[in-house]
Amino acid sequence: MRFGKRVIMDLHLKNLFGRFQEQFGSGPGLGPGSSTCLMKVEGVSPNFIKSIYKGSAALYRTEPWKRLRPWHLFGIRVGKDSDWSGKKQPFPCVQFIGGDGGDVGFYMFRSESDAKKMTGPRETIRVPNVELLRVSYEPERLMFPSNKRMIKSLSLEASGTDRFPVIDVARCMSSGELRFRNPTLEELRFVYAFMRAISLVHPLLQEDKDGAPKWSRMMYFETFIETVDVQWPPEMAKGHDLVAVTVSHPPGQAYEEKASSTASSTPTKYAEPPREEVFVDVRVNSNGVLRQCTLCEKEVHGDQSQCCAQCRAVVYCSSLCQKQHWKETHKSMCGLYKAMMEREEELAMKIFLFPCSADQPCKWLESLGIHQKGMWRRKCGCYAHCPLGLLPVKGGLWDSWGGLDDEEYPRDSPFHNHVRDGIPSPILLSGWSEYYNLRSLPLSSPVADILSHPFTVYYILTALNISSKNLLLKGKEVILHYLGPEGELDWMPAFAEIGHLLNGSGNIHIVMVGPEVPTNLSGTTSGISSRVRVNLVRGNYQDEATYLPSPHIIVALNCGLESYSAWGGALELIKSRGVPAFFTEQSEILCANAKQVLRGAGLHITHPVTPNPFRSPVKTHCLSNNLPSYSNGFVLGVNT
Repeated sequence: MRFGKRVIMDLHLKNLFGRFQEQFGSGPGLGPGSSTCLMKVEGVSPNFIKSIYKGSAALYRTEPWKRLRPWHLFGIRVGKDSDWSGKKQPFPCVQFIGGDGGDVGFYMFRSESDAKKMTGPRETIRVPNVELLRVSYEPERLMFPSNKRMIKSLSLEASGTDRFPVIDVARCMSSGELRFRNPTLEELRFVYAFMRAISLVHPLLQEDKDGAPKWSRMMYFETFIETVDVQWPPEMAKGHDLVAVTVSHPPGQAYEEKASSTASSTPTKYAEPPREEVFVDVRVNSNGVLRQCTLCEKEVHGDQSQCCAQCRAVVYCSSLCQKQHWKETHKSMCGLYKAMMEREEELAMKIFLFPCSADQPCKWLESLGIHQKGMWRRKCGCYAHCPLGLLPVKGGLWDSWGGLDDEEYPRDSPFHNHVRDGIPSPILLSGWSEYYNLRSLPLSSPVADILSHPFTVYYILTALNISSKNLLLKGKEVILHYLGPEGELDWMPAFAEIGHLLNGSGNIHIVMVGPEVPTNLSGTTSGISSRVRVNLVRGNYQDEATYLPSPHIIVALNCGLESYSAWGGALELIKSRGVPAFFTEQSEILCANAKQVLRGAGLHITHPVTPNPFRSPVKTHCLSNNLPSYSNGFVLGVNT
């Protein structure tokens, strides 16, 4: 009798413990974690595991769980179907878990259908005979001994302070029990590519405030699709160093794959639906401003020109040019142009109180009382006769800023009370509002238009490139090669503000190289602040680079990469050096063209096209189209 009671009690305790583990176990959503260990994966190498943990830590640092919930499903495509066994992508649908509380991680599903079946309001639902891959971030103290030994023996990188990824493949049996197995080598390659791509892409998601009912607390995101090139570590590469990874939200968005593409090729992201070739005479309202025909480049007054009725972006002198351009190139680009035009409202910088359109720069500068004054002389054509870098200078910061009132321009003074853990460190800015508040500048001050160039450089150094940021945090010098300077040669007083933002930490040596540098300034060095010095060098970068100090980073602002002939040699050199390089363009269309040029030169895009928070607030329009453009409007990076 006593034995029977003990058996019943043991069964009760076992059931109770099992339910406790399912609710409070180390694995998110589905219950307790498994004892899987990557060292047991067939064919795995220590370097492979180290790369997985590095990629996992990089993703963890971007904190996707701040915004993402399980119902935010992502489509993922790595290379081509033919790259994978069975000619099928292993886990093309992904969700993030733990954002509402509990351990964080992500699940990868065999299909979008599986993901929807298993996504409940607050937790992952067990569905019999459905297999998924789980990556959960667990504290080291709660991990199984086999994983602890692996982490210690290989000195694996932690995610955050003390968390490490645990990767397993789970299947719910018909009985409701979970069974686990180790991932395969191929599945780990897929996970790695996803982690590297999503860490770059998920910060670009834009909230769709009109996408949810007013009573709903759920965050909706705008439809999104982006392709980035991910570099395989040497131990993962299989004939190709790069692979194109496409991330979409929601999953299943259409794109075309060309039969001739390679493992590193990029799928076509925008497919224009077939429609009749109907041309409507849509006039451009430009107040008499001259426009340039996209096809024949003939200049025509805005009120006499016409534009594409679908995208309203490209301008023509006649319907004849419009029809010819449609057949030659525009038909394939019209959908993308339309998407860019629809973002004009979103990208507008509404915080400023001064006129923000500079299609007629002299009139704009006159309205602010700074026409033909100080550094503003390079913002219109009135001083085109004066060589770049050689504008007459009367002296004094007040004169450099065109005689603005004292409270309307940044003074040559440090920022006070900005320390971290008692140690001064670079001031990290998120946008113009924060800077204007920091300097107590009124939003009617136009200084952001000139500060856009130095602040874009500073943003790249401190927010986009980890290695240069770490050097500055350690108090070391960063050498930056600045390609193709023009107006910047007369804006040195604005670059001095970078020195104050460094806030007593590190130094920046900027080497400006370009054919526009005047001969009598070439070879000169200017200490524009105690922490920023600028070298000027005349010539093409590929010709002069061997005589320059080796850079930590390369930057080219408003670079005009669509003119590839002028950039060919420089891009070859950048590729051979493998140095992180960042380029800005005025519009997304120009950035899309720049991506093609960079890929054609063998460079891989590691920082996708992103709106620059320090772009100029002054909007212009390209001469040959209606697309809104901002100086330094968008940034993309390679080789990082």
